[in-house]
Amino acid sequence: MDEKTQAHAAAEELERRVAAFPYWYHRIELPGGVVTPGWAPLDIPAYRVPESLQGQRVLDVGAWDGFWSFEALKRGASQAVAIDDFSDFLGSLSSSDRKAWDTFDLCQDALGYSQERCQRQELSVYDATEERLGRFDTVFCFGLLYHLRHPLLALDRLSALCDRDIYIECAILDDFSPYRGGLGHGYPGGQMVMEFYPGSQYGRNATNWWAPTLACLARMVYAAGFQEVAAWKLTDNPDHQATCRGFVHGRKLD
Repeated sequence: MDEKTQAHAAAEELERRVAAFPYWYHRIELPGGVVTPGWAPLDIPAYRVPESLQGQRVLDVGAWDGFWSFEALKRGASQAVAIDDFSDFLGSLSSSDRKAWDTFDLCQDALGYSQERCQRQELSVYDATEERLGRFDTVFCFGLLYHLRHPLLALDRLSALCDRDIYIECAILDDFSPYRGGLGHGYPGGQMVMEFYPGSQYGRNATNWWAPTLACLARMVYAAGFQEVAAWKLTDNPDHQATCRGFVHGRKLD
């Protein structure tokens, strides 16, 4: 079998392995032109993660299939550590659809990252401590805070083991509020507001507990110990609830 035929066979086998999973959250490019059939992230540049993370140790919180863990390594990180507690089912997935670390492990193997350089651990963000995980230059916290009963506590936990930068992506209320009429009826004036959802009011998902305004999210990151804070929206004028998202970059000053 020649090299081209071997590569084609390997890609077909990888496609078969990917297709065997009932649900993918992340869209991840794998060798041989294989791409996992997830939908996130919607807009990678909007996250404003530096092109180079050379030599950094990165923590990816709520890693799911591992897109940002692998992206950190692709951008030169010396080590990526992924944590997840597998508590989010998007309000619609069955327990059999959430395959814990299996999708992550498939991608890690396909991308050729060692278990030393690319680590993962089943762990709640509330239990993320320096004693368990060590210290990090950069922390990714994407699509997580609004799923937490105690979001500010989580930010405090992450700040305690982060030496430099944190990147946060979260649902925000600036353009959407289920209590004020839905899309186009949020809090566009920079109000310091966070809504609480004791049921499935936000996105018909009972694990969506809170959503803040972008201004509130930024001040929460500041309150957690990041003195320099920048905040922006995923989409300036979102036309769907899924794009009503905010980003915050927090940095600790030397």
